[in-house]
Amino acid sequence: MSGDVNPFESLQEQIDDAAEYIDVGTDVLERLKRPERVLETNLTVELDDGSLEVFRAYRSQFNGDRGPYKGGVRYHPGVTRDEVKALSGWMVYKCAVVDIPYGGGKGGIEIDPIDYSDAELERITRSFATELRPLVGADRDIPAPDVNTGQREMNWIKDTYETLEGTTEPGVVTGKAIDSGGSRGRVEATGRSTMLTAREAFDYLDKDPAGATVAVQGYGNAGSVAAKFIESELGADVVAVSDSSGAVYHPDGLDTRAVKQFKNETGAVTGYDGASEELTNEELLTMDVDLLVPAALENAIDADLARDVGADVIVEAANGPLTPDADEILTDRDVHVFPDVLANAGGVTVSYFEWVQNRQRFYWTEERVVEELERHIVEGFEGLVDAYEEKELPSFRTAAYVVAIERVADAYAESGTWP
Repeated sequence: MSGDVNPFESLQEQIDDAAEYIDVGTDVLERLKRPERVLETNLTVELDDGSLEVFRAYRSQFNGDRGPYKGGVRYHPGVTRDEVKALSGWMVYKCAVVDIPYGGGKGGIEIDPIDYSDAELERITRSFATELRPLVGADRDIPAPDVNTGQREMNWIKDTYETLEGTTEPGVVTGKAIDSGGSRGRVEATGRSTMLTAREAFDYLDKDPAGATVAVQGYGNAGSVAAKFIESELGADVVAVSDSSGAVYHPDGLDTRAVKQFKNETGAVTGYDGASEELTNEELLTMDVDLLVPAALENAIDADLARDVGADVIVEAANGPLTPDADEILTDRDVHVFPDVLANAGGVTVSYFEWVQNRQRFYWTEERVVEELERHIVEGFEGLVDAYEEKELPSFRTAAYVVAIERVADAYAESGTWP
């Protein structure tokens, strides 16, 4: 794995690769490669013992040509300014691929949340929400959960914003608990869109997913839900899964729900007694399987690992799990990579549904959410494949960016230039 590849430079390289196949001026292209603004702030928060600690935090607003900025907030010790910029850019093009009217944003705090109490995390979150207050709002910028955040943190941000503004505005964040204005189907949305992309990919490649072997790297929400649906709805055998502790493997397939329950109880997938063998994450990533689902952090597969990847198909549940060099090697090896900007777009798509429901004060059934999500992912896949075939593009990732950049550039051109 490569930790020294700059994710923002990776994003810009992906945009440049796609730009070779579309008619967009270099001046507009330069605009589409950089964020419009980035907030960098230091949060000074009192800990439970009365001491003060300073936390570095960011919010990047990359592009708002197609609608309000939209994107998650992550809590992780590896959060950096360039990472947040990259993630906010990927969000722009993700929203465009599935054709929802949002721009892209992303936020993060440089913190390992396991080192802090719930009360401390609430104070840290509310401090960040206070700094975000001038930038966010249902028509401006709408945060959501990401790595190590969830409904709880979104509820805190919403309450802080509403209290300071003296208003009720559930649409200021998405990914909330149901009783706080959240949407049914949101928690499983990213894993579901990963499964739907895998289903469409296997159909397009004329492969049968029933009995196919699958490895999932990363067993948090996205990875575990994707594994569950790939097993239950596609009939595939999830033979290996991993988290930061390592990987577990069984040649006849793992019980994906049982592994998740074990992880919930112990904090790790390793030690699960239904496995026949334990592996490293790198061994999982290079297994000879029909489908590999990287569902952890960015840059999980670099050029060295890409040469040893044994999967026929990769569906990216994580953001940016391949470095550009790895992408090029896998393309040359005819490994079919279906990119993150489609595969994990379920989260932002159902966040959009939640936002719509908040604004209408009318809430949907889970069946409607699932149906609408499937439509957006399938149509996004079809648009990607059409571009791939019609323009004879080198990869499905390039096809996704061709579709997305054209949509964003068109929105910018139609708006005109304000002096």
